[in-house]
Amino acid sequence: MSPSPPGGPARWEAADDATLLRAHADGDPDAFTVLVRRHRDRLWSVALRTLGDPEEAADALQDALISALRSAGSYRGDAAVTTWLHRVVVNACLDRVRRRKVRAAEPLGDREIPVPRDEHAATDARLDVRAALARLPEAQRLAIVLVDIEDLSVAEAAEALGVAEGTVKSRCSRGRATLASILMPATTKPSGSGNRRRPPRVAPAGPEGTVSVANPKPASTSGGGS
Repeated sequence: MSPSPPGGPARWEAADDATLLRAHADGDPDAFTVLVRRHRDRLWSVALRTLGDPEEAADALQDALISALRSAGSYRGDAAVTTWLHRVVVNACLDRVRRRKVRAAEPLGDREIPVPRDEHAATDARLDVRAALARLPEAQRLAIVLVDIEDLSVAEAAEALGVAEGTVKSRCSRGRATLASILMPATTKPSGSGNRRRPPRVAPAGPEGTVSVANPKPASTSGGGS
């Protein structure tokens, strides 16, 4: 059994994630609360951007936390606790999607997923990253959310999704290309004779949960001025 220092949840604030999970599995009543409080914002972000609907995301996150609460004893330390938690949240989201039968969790393909209604989305959906993410196939959206928004490494995202690292890279590449076509108005797309723009990388969420697309600067041209 892990030691249970006095002082309520505050006694665990300095503990690392693995220690908290072990303490919870050993029966401590406060360790899991501290772990959830530490990571809930990022887990909520994953659920919301995966499902696109706040109510569905809240339900999926609740399902995931209950699952993590009950299955903490199965954690073997072969991945970071955050990676394990992301995997639990991703699985809860996909389970909810499958149960509702609104969108199939399918491999990469060309079928667009309808944009869900969102009262908080920007009026112009072409410039709304959240709405654009919702139009990606499920597999591409999950890879983009984990790597580009949540800043997981490719290896961590592969662990969370249960796929090879090369698969994550491929899904991110295709997803970014699709996002570029959605977010860049037709009038700004480069012509065949100019320098080609690279697909944008979705920037991590800001302090108020907003996200943006970081467009790389076009390659500079050699020679004289304008």
